[in-house]
Amino acid sequence: MDRQQDFVLRTVEERDIRFIRLWFTDVLGILKSVAIAPAELESAFSEGIGFDGSAIEGLTRVYEADMIAKPDPTTFQVLPWRGERHGAARMFCDLLTPDGEPSLADSRQVLRRALEKASAQGFTFYTHPEVEFYLFEAPADPTRTLVPVDQGGYFDHVPRGTAHDFRRAAITMLESMGISVEFSHHEAGPGQNEIDLRYADALTTADNIMTFRTVVKEVALEQGVFASFMPKPLADQPGSGMHTHLSLFAGDHNAFHEPGAPLELSKVGRSFIAGLLRHSAEITAVTNQFVNSYKRLWGGAEAPAYICWGHNNRSALVRVPMYKPGKGNSSRVEYRALDSSANPYLAFAVMLAAGLKGIEQGYELPEGAEDDVWELTDAERRSLGIEPLPTSLDEAIKLMQSSELVAETLGEHVFDYFLRNKSQEWLEYRAQVTPFELARFLPSL
Repeated sequence: MDRQQDFVLRTVEERDIRFIRLWFTDVLGILKSVAIAPAELESAFSEGIGFDGSAIEGLTRVYEADMIAKPDPTTFQVLPWRGERHGAARMFCDLLTPDGEPSLADSRQVLRRALEKASAQGFTFYTHPEVEFYLFEAPADPTRTLVPVDQGGYFDHVPRGTAHDFRRAAITMLESMGISVEFSHHEAGPGQNEIDLRYADALTTADNIMTFRTVVKEVALEQGVFASFMPKPLADQPGSGMHTHLSLFAGDHNAFHEPGAPLELSKVGRSFIAGLLRHSAEITAVTNQFVNSYKRLWGGAEAPAYICWGHNNRSALVRVPMYKPGKGNSSRVEYRALDSSANPYLAFAVMLAAGLKGIEQGYELPEGAEDDVWELTDAERRSLGIEPLPTSLDEAIKLMQSSELVAETLGEHVFDYFLRNKSQEWLEYRAQVTPFELARFLPSL
């Protein structure tokens, strides 16, 4: 038994933890959980916990159903909403086959493979997500219009407002679980909020995002409101994205930083952006996996619908922020298409793969766009070489289907499942909408 496992066992005993929840994520990014008693913890560390993988979305087929969930002791945290006495804790799990091999369907393992590829090139991948979500009055009734908890706007301070108290409670809970928060504020939509998590390596960040969603929903339940990470819950209001800042470090050096270069951006950084741009269309089915995602992307309000990059341009798909010029460690790029509801493990994996491809192949970065891309005409965009992102999930799936980069990154099992599931989701959606909606609004669906 290693030292981290021993620490977990001692903490469980000292803090009277009665339930340990083992968490993992299905292919669609939905959190799954099984609870074990403290007496089973040593066995879980050494052998894992068996379960029926065929009953979980996208994991295994019926004739190969047995799977093992093995807890990662480095992810142990006490769940603060379960109380101090007879409490509960959680650990994320790695999924294994019965013979101890990593499962091909494990989202965490998909990201690990991408990180190992980056590590082989001397890089560590860091991410910093800005997570947007809406708060609505409860109960949420699918037959009625959603009612936001307030009518605030961007950076509005709403005295004694629900969202203000909500963010304080959520951040307190996150930080009690070791998840550092950098900023929080009211976003542009009524009842819309943003909480930004501090930079961390990509695997830790992905785990933190899964915890973040759970914490937000738990605090919402406590406060009698309803939290939604849906990309576009209100047709006439801004969608909820997860703008994510990315950087590669080579040891202690930020590989994106070069003093004196334009925007202080190194050749590595420029090629990484070029890779993101060139492969953005084919990874969109992963970063924006729902029909509703395309209502956000093509719904205006600074959503990135076109493939271009810029500096201060928030209509661009990729932005190079410079909040702290001259500070090497702050050099980064911001990818603005990602949804708050994406599977963070798979999304980070394909984003990293696209950027690394740009570095490996020495892609040249095109000219940046500094005008509002939404305001340009189609002819003006074409003259600048600016192409659109997919306009629907169906189009995104077709582009993904022919992508060697996505197939290699996700692995055959996840890639094939993702295509089947998302194609079916699109067909079901088409069957439910009216012919008028299909004819009038298809480009934005």
